[in-house]
Amino acid sequence: MKTAAAVMPAAPSRAADFLTLTKPRLNSLVVISAGIGYYLGAGDAPSAVAVAHTLVGSALVAGGAAAFNQAAERDIDAAMERTRGRPVAAGRVTPAEARLIAAALALLGLLELALATNVAAAGVALATLIGYAAVYTPLKRRTPWATLVGAVPGALPPVIGWTAARGAATAEAWVLFGIVFLWQMPHFHALSWLYRDDFGRAGLPLLAVLDDTGRQAAAQGLLCAALLLPMSLTAALVGLGGPLYLAAAALLGAAFVAAAGRFALERSAGRARTLFRASLAYLPLLWGLLVFERAL
Repeated sequence: MKTAAAVMPAAPSRAADFLTLTKPRLNSLVVISAGIGYYLGAGDAPSAVAVAHTLVGSALVAGGAAAFNQAAERDIDAAMERTRGRPVAAGRVTPAEARLIAAALALLGLLELALATNVAAAGVALATLIGYAAVYTPLKRRTPWATLVGAVPGALPPVIGWTAARGAATAEAWVLFGIVFLWQMPHFHALSWLYRDDFGRAGLPLLAVLDDTGRQAAAQGLLCAALLLPMSLTAALVGLGGPLYLAAAALLGAAFVAAAGRFALERSAGRARTLFRASLAYLPLLWGLLVFERAL
């Protein structure tokens, strides 16, 4: 017979815990969005070296922001089943260690962007860091409006990439910002409905927690999905996409609105999960359309 110790999973290593502080799976979208912004902004001949600097710098700043967040929210994470195993919440990494790692990563990322791309891109990344770690993180304990506030730094990564390529955040960059900003609402409200009991135990005043019917969260998600459709088409009007993108984005946006509408009509776990999965597919497909047409 095997002993209990023999079948227990091994504790994460310190290196694994430090990596987990950066939320690598979540922040992969940040890095991809920054890369898309750079590619679209660079024109016909993007520099592979500059792209690499943009990706690395964005990843470091995003990792720093995530580590600051975990240090500040260790009590919230400990109260929720899906996050209680995070390094700071579980006590494997101290808050002081997490903040030190966060500061080092963020500083390295900002220097990478400032020295290897331009100061403007570093400025946008700094705004992202401050908006997420210093504004959104404390605000989410107080008001459901924090979700909208947090969507601002969440939508800035493509602006970082565009600014790294162009030296300024022009109209095209803000269209990319608008797409990601609006996309986050149905994505998050579907997730918060699925985990509303967990968020409730942590005491977070999210719409899905405050309104147990789910009407407000679903309505806000549907509104933003509906606004996302014309915003995505605006990308073609400012020259980011052509006829192929315009047609495909219209179909993709209509399908996303339909998923949000179904959830608004019936707030069930199944429909929330469908909307969440649709959100996970929507943004990569839209980015892929822009890249594909630009490559053509």
